[in-house]
Amino acid sequence: MFPALLLIAASLASVNALDFPKGVIATGTMGVTNPPKPTMGTPVNQQSMARLISLNAVDDFCLFAPPEPNSEIGETEDREVAWCTKPRNNARLIPDGVITGVSFLKTPFYVQVMGTGDFTKLNIRKGDAGGELDPHGATGAGNPAGGNVTTNIVDGKTDLNIEEWMMFISDSQFCVRACTNANATYDAAHMCWHQLDVMGCEFVMPGTYKGPGTFETCDADVAYPPGWYPGVDASGKTTFSTFAQYFTGVYTGGDGKATGYTVGDLVTPTTVAFIPKSSNCVTTATIGNAVAVTQQPGASSAPPPPNGSSKPVSGSAPANPTKSGSVAGSQTNSGSRAPPASSGSSAAFPMARLGGSEFFAIVLVSLIAGIAGIGLLH
Repeated sequence: MFPALLLIAASLASVNALDFPKGVIATGTMGVTNPPKPTMGTPVNQQSMARLISLNAVDDFCLFAPPEPNSEIGETEDREVAWCTKPRNNARLIPDGVITGVSFLKTPFYVQVMGTGDFTKLNIRKGDAGGELDPHGATGAGNPAGGNVTTNIVDGKTDLNIEEWMMFISDSQFCVRACTNANATYDAAHMCWHQLDVMGCEFVMPGTYKGPGTFETCDADVAYPPGWYPGVDASGKTTFSTFAQYFTGVYTGGDGKATGYTVGDLVTPTTVAFIPKSSNCVTTATIGNAVAVTQQPGASSAPPPPNGSSKPVSGSAPANPTKSGSVAGSQTNSGSRAPPASSGSSAAFPMARLGGSEFFAIVLVSLIAGIAGIGLLH
């Protein structure tokens, strides 16, 4: 019962559109590819390289997707561009009919959009299980580089440039979260944690996922930060154990010597601590912009060119996950006991790929996290 009470208490904090906790509002510029601010009614340009997406409503949101046809997310993550449901932000326009379902969720800590569609029309190669995008990347420039996210969801009119966000997209499904609030327990960086790249939407951004044909706007409960599991120590204090994604690879140092490494937990959890419920849902028949656009040539079945370089190999625990991402058990880091795992949730993209450039940065952070663990933030 205490986890639900903890989240309810956290959600009672009022959100002032002019006064946000540290780490919520981005302070940099919009970047050289983007307009200086989110703008509605910009010219439609299906060759645009703009990288500013907005998450405002079930019929007014954008996604990052490749600029060239027949692309894999894992190979183009640093150069994805913005595609929007309406003409805005100098971005490319998502043609009517591409999006086949959307759940637009509003919570006190983040806005989350999940949906389905034919994203080969957004240049994603057919059959691509997808990958993860975030404002960090290996160099700190973000994946995509210069990508920014705004939302007006806090008060319905003020466009806020959000510092922490994360997105998964494949050829048929997407989820994106922008973290709009924080408190002493849940900061924005952890609520939009970006190091569980292969776990997929339903693990990293849990919620009530629905199939094609549903277009809805809902309030929703707040999820725990990705990979967090609550427990109670001997004194009755709430603690959190954390899941670190398992992967192995080879790092070549400045001296040319190759060193193998293995990081993360040996057992992959099969589900999250709890699945947030949606409420107060309002549905609409469909979404569209009624704008005729000229499409680039469609995706083909030809494979992408070979990488040409050796990359670390990511994966789950040695007991390989099934298609549903289910692996028995869970390993904790803080010494507290995680709740029993259930099989009620599956990873939306169990085979989502990381770009090779991200691995070394993730290794360093994972090693530090594995040593320190995560308790209640202060």
